[in-house]
Amino acid sequence: MTALTPGHAPQQPDWSDPDLLDEVRRRLAALRPLVTEEECARLAESMGRAGDGRALVLQGGDCAERFRESNPCDVGRKLDQLYHLARGLGAAAGVPVVPIGRLAGQYGKPRSEAWERVPDGTVMPAYRGDAVNSPDADPGARFPDPLRLLRAYECAERVLATVRASWEGREAVERAHVSHEALLLDYEHPLARQGSAGRFASSAHSVWIGDRTRSADGPHVAFAASITNPIGLKIGPSIRPADAVRLSRLLNPEAVPGRLTFIVRMGSARIRRLLPEVVGEVARRGTPVVWLCDPMHGNTMRIGTGRKTRPMGAVLEEVGAFVRVLRSLRRHPAGLHLEMTPEDVTECVPTPLPFSALPPLSRYRTACDPRLNAEQAAEVVERFVSVL
Repeated sequence: MTALTPGHAPQQPDWSDPDLLDEVRRRLAALRPLVTEEECARLAESMGRAGDGRALVLQGGDCAERFRESNPCDVGRKLDQLYHLARGLGAAAGVPVVPIGRLAGQYGKPRSEAWERVPDGTVMPAYRGDAVNSPDADPGARFPDPLRLLRAYECAERVLATVRASWEGREAVERAHVSHEALLLDYEHPLARQGSAGRFASSAHSVWIGDRTRSADGPHVAFAASITNPIGLKIGPSIRPADAVRLSRLLNPEAVPGRLTFIVRMGSARIRRLLPEVVGEVARRGTPVVWLCDPMHGNTMRIGTGRKTRPMGAVLEEVGAFVRVLRSLRRHPAGLHLEMTPEDVTECVPTPLPFSALPPLSRYRTACDPRLNAEQAAEVVERFVSVL
């Protein structure tokens, strides 16, 4: 197998040891699938209902999963949060809600910079997720290690055991499925399997392509186009309507309802101006998509060299704007994509904008980007329901 080096695809680690990477890829290719084709098909059916307005979707979980949290206790708490919010959303909206966790594979992270400053002021290689390196403030821990891809598989397998146990007694549409960004192609390609309906990603029930890797001619979109799983695509403020149309045709050429989800992450300051034309063009010239709102990524900010945060006012404003734009164009606002945690963290702030100094973040525990705590996640879901 030929490794995918940073020169061939964006946002790939410099593994530095191609022989070891090839061995890891061979071992991954020989492992059993993490998910089954039948499970993926069940999720695709549920996503089809969301696409035509008969259901909603709540996709949520950690910004960056940690290997150490693959145990049943930690995973169970995350599932409890996801199920609780989905129940509340469904009861308020009067339709079924499809719960999808950022679980069992969200171990790779794209980064805008190759280097970052740690709390003591030292500059070192950026943390790219547990599947690549460690967030520890130690240059040696930041060295990309291909063996971590095998550890990612093992942790995902443990997480999925807990997810499947949670299905007992639940209707098919109410069962949580797992998803992650299909970022690390040296993990995704070896885990692709041939099924009865075609090639599918056995790493997760659904995968998405990030805003940084969504080039229509790029290898991430090519991978997504080659699999039968339900897939997502993050679209940020740089998206052009024509690009959105082209991507919908590339990724859903047969116009299958629920096959493709556009996850909108434009930011509260831009969404009203940019989203209407994108939605309108996709409706006129593209293929069917499910529309989700990610109100987190477009509202990330940093004060000086301090930690990143997300103001709750901007998050809530983007949710409201997303729903109103979709409704005005007679499209179904199908749900939310949230970075959230059941932990009592202070990572997103309620402080109104503008503020000149970063508010105190006394319980800042994320390995990467700021997450909603339980109370904040519930507030975002309530805002979504209030404007539906």
